[in-house]
Amino acid sequence: MNAIIATTVFGVIMMFAGIWVSNKNSITAIAAILFAVLLGVNIWDLVHASDNAPQLLFSNMLRIEHNSLWFNTLMTGCTLLYILLMGKEIQKVGLHVAEYFALIFFILCGLYLLSTYNNMLMLFIGIEILSIPQYILAGSDKRNLKSSEASLKYFLMGAFSTGILLMGITLLYGASRTFNVMEMAGVLHSDSLNPLALAGIIFIMIALSFKVSAAPMHMWTPDVYDGSPTAFTAFMATVVKAGAFFAFMRLFQVSFGNLSNHWMLVLAIITAATLLVGNVTAVFQQSVKRMLAYSSIAQAGFMLFAVLAGNAAAWNAIFIYAVAYSIATIGVFSVLIKLKDYTYDGFNGLAKKEPLLAFVTTIFLFSLAGIPLTGGFMAKYFVLLAVVQQGQLMWLVIFALLMAAISVYYYFRVIIAMYFKTGTPELNSAVTAGDKLMLVITCILVLVLGIFPQLFLI
Repeated sequence: MNAIIATTVFGVIMMFAGIWVSNKNSITAIAAILFAVLLGVNIWDLVHASDNAPQLLFSNMLRIEHNSLWFNTLMTGCTLLYILLMGKEIQKVGLHVAEYFALIFFILCGLYLLSTYNNMLMLFIGIEILSIPQYILAGSDKRNLKSSEASLKYFLMGAFSTGILLMGITLLYGASRTFNVMEMAGVLHSDSLNPLALAGIIFIMIALSFKVSAAPMHMWTPDVYDGSPTAFTAFMATVVKAGAFFAFMRLFQVSFGNLSNHWMLVLAIITAATLLVGNVTAVFQQSVKRMLAYSSIAQAGFMLFAVLAGNAAAWNAIFIYAVAYSIATIGVFSVLIKLKDYTYDGFNGLAKKEPLLAFVTTIFLFSLAGIPLTGGFMAKYFVLLAVVQQGQLMWLVIFALLMAAISVYYYFRVIIAMYFKTGTPELNSAVTAGDKLMLVITCILVLVLGIFPQLFLI
């Protein structure tokens, strides 16, 4: 609760900072300090929370549990890392730097609601608070028509998915006569499931699949990620997506867990399609930024395994995957944004010109590919282990391993370009000592996740 209030207050402070402070570096420094304070607030909430007794607020509309607080803390830490890596690049997007940081605070407020909702109305409010600032950030580069196009596409598809979500909530309310997710679990029974409830579950599954860019509801993702300013694409593809997944998992495990025989096959097919579309289409991309967009679709397929598993191991899986994927992806984007050319050729010879950039990029790509000793490997291990323990979808586990093997090809294309091809990559800006320090810290976090994953488990 403290963190929800803090994000709102800090967002308002940043809006006024845009009036009072004219220097962009000062605005970024203020934002970084406030994000660090917000991380401290989350840690305070986590330390002082009861392990056994969830806190119910606002007529039981919010349910604050240890899992939720730990997830909030991890995602706030990833956001702070993102600000430290991308702060200077955010300044270059446009004139309204303070407002950009304010919108990021509001996005985190939506994420906190999605991790603690106990009512379908709060789920809807959380998704809207999470989504609307993203539509603005996607179109924040007014000098670029692709940015305006990305914003419009994102808004239209987001509005469409919101309508589907509201329809699903309405049908579920008609079947259960409650918006409370805990009460809904007690009312809906697998042996006598109301057709209204089944239709509602399918509608909500489709709507949330839009939010996490799962196939075939992924159509908006490549164009939006490619057209949006790269500094904001990194945030949309990581922390925001992780928050939507946590909400997805929370609803389907708490409310619909005892109905899994009705929806599991549908979600398994969506998962397989997401893995196939994301990985195969990424192979044919010539832009690294667009490749990373399809890569995020493929990674969404792996994160869906946590939703499918629906057991205790799935919670650890979502924690590890959210952090490992977020850190590695933010790291890759922080290197990509330094280059003028986003194609594979733009990376040619980077190892000779900037060996440190090439090395950390290699580690980040190893993690995304799931190479051992990186966080990405442990993330994939935990999500697949959760499904293996569940015991019903071994065919999907085997298929996921095949898709992971395909992903190695397009990630390693970047590594081959950096180390084995000649060229002189052009940089947008000089890589400072501070940039290198933050990239090394990010790289170390990826390796720590791979060697000591238990540090990030609850």
